[in-house]
Amino acid sequence: MNELGGVSSHGRRVSIAAAAGLAAAMGVGRFVFTPILPIMVDSAGISPSSGAIIATANYAGYLLGAVMLSLRPGLNSTTTLRAWAAVLVATEVAMAFVDNTFAFSILRLIAGLASAAVFLACASTVAKQIGSSPGITFGGVGAGIAASGVLTLVAAPHLSWEMLWIASAILTAALITPALTLKVHAESRLSDNEAGPSNRELLTWRVLMGVYFLEGLGYIIVGTFLVAAAGGHGNSSIGPTVWIVVGLSALPATFVWQAVARRIQVRRALAAAFAVQTVSALLPALSGNSAVAIASAIMFGGTFMGITLLTLSMAAGLPIGRTAATLTAVYGLGQVLGPLVVAPALGDSYTVAFVVAAVVLALGSVGAVFVARLHAGTSGE
Repeated sequence: MNELGGVSSHGRRVSIAAAAGLAAAMGVGRFVFTPILPIMVDSAGISPSSGAIIATANYAGYLLGAVMLSLRPGLNSTTTLRAWAAVLVATEVAMAFVDNTFAFSILRLIAGLASAAVFLACASTVAKQIGSSPGITFGGVGAGIAASGVLTLVAAPHLSWEMLWIASAILTAALITPALTLKVHAESRLSDNEAGPSNRELLTWRVLMGVYFLEGLGYIIVGTFLVAAAGGHGNSSIGPTVWIVVGLSALPATFVWQAVARRIQVRRALAAAFAVQTVSALLPALSGNSAVAIASAIMFGGTFMGITLLTLSMAAGLPIGRTAATLTAVYGLGQVLGPLVVAPALGDSYTVAFVVAAVVLALGSVGAVFVARLHAGTSGE
């Protein structure tokens, strides 16, 4: 993937358009359910366990979309990007007109499919565009998360949960418009004249997939329940505020981790990002204090897109085709399992969920260190 340095004017325009797509599809279309969930628990008769099921449906859709595009990369095109953008907006509008867990889950599953399609369209296009900046593009996720948090914080006192979904649809449509101008470039297999991976490179790839699976499993638990846990202590504004902090922290995170990677190498930066994220999961398990929730949000927001960028960058250096789609599918599998793993333990407290997330991410940190050692051998560092 391209580094921040040497960004051309055309590459910057492509990067910004792709960032808008990720802000809409990921930051709002996918993650807006996090700040709206506590409101739906209070007003729509949804239990935390039902919320976990609805969230899981969205993650399952994301997984299905990633697998579909991995197997059929020809479906990743400019036309399908525009179609999935329309589908995403439509599912958000439809959320306002249903009132049961099954219907919510179906709509969020479809939204997950759309999010995966838009993510891969934007990510693959930037990866192929000479002079583009992944740092700008992946920063769009943080911008979208912050926007969804601001929307919830400002509008929740005045709008019903149904109108919040409609407002989210309007925000998604506005943000995704610049991305509709992208000329999508799909990932491809290695050509016949390219050498395949060595045994060490193949082992590095397999361990990297395992590490990214653990990231999907651990981070999604924090991402799903951090706002609900923070808002469960009598302060209705702290939940959306925490989510805004997550988004604002994620916004510059990809630039920060690119700079760290240039200084200490990508493989070491990935291990460091995992370690910080592990702490972000552990903090809310130890205390329900608002200041602790904010600290967790800063570390969580500051690492999850950085880990994505660093993982995709490392994979792109291996002689293996369609790494982005494959990693997105692995990541999606982890996300599907995350809420399901902790749902039986959810009650009035989310402590167990955060403990599970911290353990999973600690295992990911160990795996990232192993990947760093393997990658040092494959890159000759």
